[in-house]
Amino acid sequence: MYSNSLSATQPLPATASALVLPQAHCQVRAGFPSPAEDLGGERLDISRILVEHPHATYLLRVAGPSMQEHGIDDGDLIVVDRSIRARHGHIVVATVDGEFTVKFLHSAAGSIRLKAGNPTYPDIVPTDGQTLEIWGVVNSCIKRFNR
Repeated sequence: MYSNSLSATQPLPATASALVLPQAHCQVRAGFPSPAEDLGGERLDISRILVEHPHATYLLRVAGPSMQEHGIDDGDLIVVDRSIRARHGHIVVATVDGEFTVKFLHSAAGSIRLKAGNPTYPDIVPTDGQTLEIWGVVNSCIKRFNR
């Protein structure tokens, strides 16, 4: 089994129902603080931001640290769109001999390599007789802090 495998044996479909939350009109500065602004704002459907193709989108929970340099940590939820055609440079969910894994797709000169975002994990290069399928493209990562 490859590290940073996904812990769900069956991916969960992303819901097509709306999740509407308030969005403040102000921005949150990540540098120096700014004076407080009016927090009033519009309502925002979070699923419209995270899910472009509801019938092809799934949520998967990540297990392991192999993608931490790409901002994907152990326990995060990733939003995976199966309708997007994977290209070089995408972060993808793949199955390798039936096991799910999330990796950076490196495709050049007709060869495919799945690269980890952590130097302690080796690249996955398919060998003869090995089954590798690109299952979907990761388009978002949902994190929780202070659990």
